Amino acid sequence: MTTPSSPVAGAAGPASAAPGTVLQILFSVAFVHLLNDCVQAVLPSIYPLLKDQFSLSFTQVGLITLTFQCTASLLQPWIGLYTDKRPLPFLLPAGMCVTLAGVGLLSVAASFGMLLLAAAMIGVGSSTFHPEASRVARLASGGRFGFAQSLFQVGGNLGSAFGPLLAAAIIVGRGQGRIAWFMLFILAAVAVLVGVARWYAGHLQTSTRRAAAHAGPLLPRATAMRALVVLALLVFSKYVYMSTLSSYYTFYLIEKFRVPVGTAQLYLFAFLAAVAVGTFAGGPIGDRIGRKRVIWVSILGAAPFTLALPYADLFWTGVLSVVIGLVMSSAFSAIVVFAQELVPGKVGMVAGIFFGLMFGFSGIGAAAMGQIADVAGIETVYRIAAFLPLLGILAALLPKIESHR
Repeated sequence: MTTPSSPVAGAAGPASAAPGTVLQILFSVAFVHLLNDCVQAVLPSIYPLLKDQFSLSFTQVGLITLTFQCTASLLQPWIGLYTDKRPLPFLLPAGMCVTLAGVGLLSVAASFGMLLLAAAMIGVGSSTFHPEASRVARLASGGRFGFAQSLFQVGGNLGSAFGPLLAAAIIVGRGQGRIAWFMLFILAAVAVLVGVARWYAGHLQTSTRRAAAHAGPLLPRATAMRALVVLALLVFSKYVYMSTLSSYYTFYLIEKFRVPVGTAQLYLFAFLAAVAVGTFAGGPIGDRIGRKRVIWVSILGAAPFTLALPYADLFWTGVLSVVIGLVMSSAFSAIVVFAQELVPGKVGMVAGIFFGLMFGFSGIGAAAMGQIADVAGIETVYRIAAFLPLLGILAALLPKIESHR
């Protein structure tokens, strides 16, 4: 790990940066994002186990998702806004320690209330990680903001994809206590973040000046606010659909196609792996062809596939879910960078809003979908959610702004 005295980037700007050192920081935060989201993905992956062990309803499962996503989201914009003014590099490893405690509690929880508390603690750790880690990725980008954001985000998507597989291998069929093994992942994340925090603290001043110099064009306040509202609605539609698919996908496959839990987990892994690939592709493509085009195609373009999914057989359900993951996920990095360019100098706040607040709103949507599943059945949930990507038509209202390195 690079120390504060390492020659990471001279005052001349991104062109003078040592590429290996910058990539080392980018890969470090992406790796921790992988570990963090891998552990977080364990929670929905073990919902069938928890549902049976604690006799939970679908509404209670939705409440666990709501608790986690609210604590993982509502704090993020405020943390980002505060650290935009007063950066706190060592908040990164400190927040991860809260996640560590949450995972430990989840492994020994004996009641529904303790499950909610564990989910809340894991969420708090996430809310402290994402705004500052997103800022570090941008500072180490060398001006390639889309690439850096994609690399950071794809770490989380890979973690979300591997989480269900590891849960199936380590936990399913072996008991709740096996969750404690995932504390090792978080300990590794804390160790890496200590090194990242040292680099961040040592290079904060010069990196902030470079980032501000490449932040993008300033627009009239009214135009920027309208664009942010449109982006928020697009992220809301994406998050609610993706949260619904990931939270209830195993239940949907088990109920509709009578597949075993292990097979359902494999389908979930395929979907989440596709999300990781789409996320990584979206940022660099946005750097080249424009972020508005990527946003337009990725959200509205997913609509035909989401509309077909509830009526497909098992094979085509797997195929369509992979296509939906690829197409829909390519928008996120482009949306975050687009928003950061709308309000230069507010990297943490924007990251907090789009990683956090919209994520929390999707938790409310997931809880509502859980209630619908209890009343009308899980298949009805997928028929309703299928229309959400049609909100992608709102991308036509975004202004034309393109950053040039």
